[in-house]
Amino acid sequence: MAEDKPTPARRRPPRERRAPTAGPAPTEARLHEAALNHLARFAATEAGLARVLQRRVARWAQRAEREGMAPEAIAPIVAQGRAAALAVARRMVAAGTVDDAAFAAARTRRLARAGRSRRAIAAHLTSKGVGGEIASEMLEEAATDEVTAALAHLRRRRQGPFDPAPSEETEAARAARMKALGSLARAGFPRDVAETALDFDPAEAEARIIESRRG
Repeated sequence: MAEDKPTPARRRPPRERRAPTAGPAPTEARLHEAALNHLARFAATEAGLARVLQRRVARWAQRAEREGMAPEAIAPIVAQGRAAALAVARRMVAAGTVDDAAFAAARTRRLARAGRSRRAIAAHLTSKGVGGEIASEMLEEAATDEVTAALAHLRRRRQGPFDPAPSEETEAARAARMKALGSLARAGFPRDVAETALDFDPAEAEARIIESRRG
């Protein structure tokens, strides 16, 4: 007697995802609340926070337009929202909740320990809205040691002093050195810094990185 075959389970049709509704207009009070929620999770600069809030205004406008709101009704709300975003960011600075210099100092230390060059750190700070003067000041105050940063870069890639392969003068060793030099150059390290880092003894290189992280 043939065994009864189990009835295949019916698959439920996938639910259609509804596009988010526009919701209330982005007033200064609502943007202030959004700023507090953002800062509770992320560090930000004044310019960076303003960009976050203005993107929120832009998303509201897109949704409102999709829902059929007239462009001439959307435009003044967007203008007011963008101005409110700048005002909220300034209020956060005045309250001490946002501090560009503190942000730059903390981010500079973190990136240097992660093996980022001064050039790369400066570019990162600029992208986050830190002014050039503050960025330069923080890089100097942090006394960013490019050789140590280059060693950290090499350590992550197991190159230079951290290459497990023998270091004898062979064609393969020379090729590995050139590859490491290229990696350091692309990361923004000057040639003299790269050469110095590559010439480190493995034990000394490791000790220098450890010492830098104690500070």
